[in-house]
Amino acid sequence: MARIVRGGLIQAVLSEPGTSPIEKIKRSMIDKHVDLIGQAADQGVQVVCLQELFYGPYFCAEQDTRWYDMTERIPDGPTTKLMCELAKKHEMVIVVPVYEEDITGVYYNTAAVIDADGTYLGKYRKTHIPHCEPGFWEKFYFRPGNLGYPVFDTRVGKVAVYICYDRHFPEGARCLGLNGAEIVFNPSATVAGLSEYLWKLEQPAHAVANQFFVGAINRPGTEEPWNIGEFYGQSYFCNPRGQIVAEGSRTTDDIVVADMDLDMIREVRNVWQFYRDRRPDAYDGIVAG
Repeated sequence: MARIVRGGLIQAVLSEPGTSPIEKIKRSMIDKHVDLIGQAADQGVQVVCLQELFYGPYFCAEQDTRWYDMTERIPDGPTTKLMCELAKKHEMVIVVPVYEEDITGVYYNTAAVIDADGTYLGKYRKTHIPHCEPGFWEKFYFRPGNLGYPVFDTRVGKVAVYICYDRHFPEGARCLGLNGAEIVFNPSATVAGLSEYLWKLEQPAHAVANQFFVGAINRPGTEEPWNIGEFYGQSYFCNPRGQIVAEGSRTTDDIVVADMDLDMIREVRNVWQFYRDRRPDAYDGIVAG
């Protein structure tokens, strides 16, 4: 019997300019996503992932301490608690990217994973932190993640998270596969001209190399006042053969929905024996300083 899981990816245009008060931006984006999550539930979605830093702009386009006010504790902060309520209401697994405060002054780019009964399962902290032009000043805001590569046993299957810039590093994707991931979500904020040519290359490659499903989310639109480029949307699901099976709009809010047959993972791995044939004894150079 096929193990069919209906997944959803939510991409959303910023609903308030970055010059608005932080609480106004946050409230507007949370309200928008509550509605979009409800729409996903109406389509039968069983597991959904939101975009990176979903309740605000991509504020890393500048270096300004005012954005530290966007941080929340996980799981005790209001956004994680709200999403636990929504997960229980809709019987849906929800992956929630949040700007996390660990202790005062120590912040992470994090995603909380909530099971379909509203139970908080744990979190992943973004491992690889960029600091580069044009306006990706993330080391100003985030400490590198320190929780490794967890995989969460949810009602729909084994779910993992890899956040934005992480996708350029195949080592972590392999760790997620070795840890048993069946669906890996990558919530992102990336602009045209910088990495668009890689968007549909790297993550299907991760899916093929590690033989799991990938849900890649990118926000759409341009964000004022920075205008560092067009966030080009095009969120998508790809299967363990690297085939894109559903794709979203470039410019607008969208809910990307795909039915994933998790039995395909075994089928593909029985043909391509990458895990059997890998040679960890020969890879010392990968972790050399």
